[in-house]
Amino acid sequence: MTMATSLGTTSAEPFSVELPEAFTENWNRIDGITVEGNRITVDPTTYFFRYENPTWLLADWDLVVAELLSARDTTDLTVEQRALDFVKAHGRSTNDPAEVLATGYQVAARLFREEYLAEPGLDHVTPAQLKALREATTIMALNRVELDGHLSNVGPCWFFPVVTGVVYQFTEAEGQALDELYHGAWFNEYRRIECVLTHAALGGRLVHGCQAQVDMKGGCVLPYGADLNRFRAELDGLSPDWMSRVEAMGDARA
Repeated sequence: MTMATSLGTTSAEPFSVELPEAFTENWNRIDGITVEGNRITVDPTTYFFRYENPTWLLADWDLVVAELLSARDTTDLTVEQRALDFVKAHGRSTNDPAEVLATGYQVAARLFREEYLAEPGLDHVTPAQLKALREATTIMALNRVELDGHLSNVGPCWFFPVVTGVVYQFTEAEGQALDELYHGAWFNEYRRIECVLTHAALGGRLVHGCQAQVDMKGGCVLPYGADLNRFRAELDGLSPDWMSRVEAMGDARA
């Protein structure tokens, strides 16, 4: 685990949160995560590969629902600009990771709700895949990228297609299908707009780790204006090692 003193003292105390949905018990296969029904406990000292800045930017979820989620593009204002303005007006810093997980769940439950399974083109998506996306997206909220593009907080769930292979015992092909769903097929224009607006609750916008092809690199919510070149370079350089460490968690518990 890498620490950066320039970002202050990093709190490494375990934290827990009760969520509205019981999580899959096999999350216990991931180092540093303990799941007991609806309660998730994370031990930062064993969960994170890198944990340098235990602060996050959040906006109140109820306010996002009331004032932002109905927004649509106009000839004068895009939803991206609306989301940025909302974050500037209502964003607040927190050092409570349990609150981040709770907000991450609200975002994930909105984006990956089962009513979408009845929509044309999504009939191939299974409830298990949708649950995997909700659960992984919730935990991914703990990741953090600085404005200069540096990856400051990285845990196994950054690489959610690999993690879900460990947790749900998906095959590599199933993991790749989930990755494609996450960064491509799921987000048609309507759901892309919803994605932009919901992520204002987590203080930024979703940036996928994959580029033109599915390569299992997951993604993160980045602050608007973050340096994507450094983000890409650092992720490309470090992801093979981190992904291998996630895979080893599954091997160790086989």
